[in-house]
Amino acid sequence: MKNAGVQKSLYALMIMIMLGLSACSPGTAVQPWEKETLARPEMTFEGDKLDTAYTEHIYSSKEGASGGAGVGGGGCGCN
Repeated sequence: MKNAGVQKSLYALMIMIMLGLSACSPGTAVQPWEKETLARPEMTFEGDKLDTAYTEHIYSSKEGASGGAGVGGGGCGCN
């Protein structure tokens, strides 16, 4: 009997957690008027050209090789 009460409260807690987490994900798409904000240069991974060039220079100095900062393969030789 005591076990059934604990199990019911556990189910209630799990349902409350699931409802809370489902409220965090609205599932709406980005509207056309919101895309302007997302397309700003500072929203990209390489927003600052000078900082990107500096980081690539440091990387090539440490590695002793230049280039290779683009998309790479998996190393299996299949690309």
